[in-house]
Amino acid sequence: MSTISIQLPDGLKEGIESLGKREGFSIEQFLAMAAGEKLAVMSSLDYLRKEASQGSRADWDNYLANVPDVQPLPGDEI
Repeated sequence: MSTISIQLPDGLKEGIESLGKREGFSIEQFLAMAAGEKLAVMSSLDYLRKEASQGSRADWDNYLANVPDVQPLPGDEI
């Protein structure tokens, strides 16, 4: 575990404290959880961008051309 020191605007700190009291977590727990969630999102975006860069419009058009033109199953209608 590492320790870091950060500066938060007073309103943000107060909001985290208030929510923490209500939900039962500390500022440290909240910030660790928020950082973990942000890291997961950014990692997912990097992965999706990498995967998207390997595709092509021609491949997509070819894929769509091979999708059967049938009515949706009951319950799948829009």
